[in-house]
Order: sequence, then C-alpha cells, then structure tokens
Amino acid sequence: MGEHPDCALVRRACTAFSEGDLDTVATLITSDVVHHVPGDNAISGHHKGRDACMELYRTMSEETGGTMRTELETVMCDGRGHAMAVHRLRAERGNRGLDMKNGEFFTIVGGKITDIDECAENIDALNAFWGT
Repeated sequence: MGEHPDCALVRRACTAFSEGDLDTVATLITSDVVHHVPGDNAISGHHKGRDACMELYRTMSEETGGTMRTELETVMCDGRGHAMAVHRLRAERGNRGLDMKNGEFFTIVGGKITDIDECAENIDALNAFWGT
C-alpha cells in the first residue's frame, strides 16, 4: 500500500523547503494559504497569502545564511484533509544556533496546502533565536 496523497504532499513540501527549493514550495500551496508561526519574535504571526508566506520563507533563509534545514521524522494524516509533520529544525543565525523538534499541522484542500499551524518544542529558544 502506498503513501496517502496528503502525506506525500507534505513530505514533498518539507523536502523542497529544506533544500531551498522555494519555487516548488510555491506550487504546493494555495494563493490564500496562511502560515501561523508561534512565539513572540521577528517572524511570529499569521502570514496570509502565498506572497506573504514566500516572503517569510525567503527571510528565514536569508537570516540564517541558508543554514535552515528540516529533517523530517514522520508525517501522519487523517485522510480528511489534515496532516501533521514532525521534524528536527536546525539553523544558525549570527552567534545563535537552533536545534529542536518542530511540528506543523497542515490543512489540505484540492491537493494543495491551505493552512500551516506550526508548533515549537521550545518557544523560548525559538524567540531567542529570531529576536524581536
């Protein structure tokens, strides 16, 4: 039995993001996608729309000098348009490093990602890494 299409979509998006392939990421999300980033820091908040999300991803890459990587550990889905990814997030920014588990809850409609709700293993470390 093959992988569920929702899991395959999330896996493809996570792989593309980790490889810095933002062109592919853009094709996997809807024009009205929303990415919710937790915490109280420079990138936290609700990034609404494909353009805003792509700007977020470019900023994350630029601010980390391209060091941001996600190592996908598992993807799970409910078969009703929701998937969850757990991965290890690693990045460097100036004299700060980040190495923690992160989770993302995806909503999928029509074979595209419409919502990403992110959770961090350590919000305080995430806030310290990104600053205000």
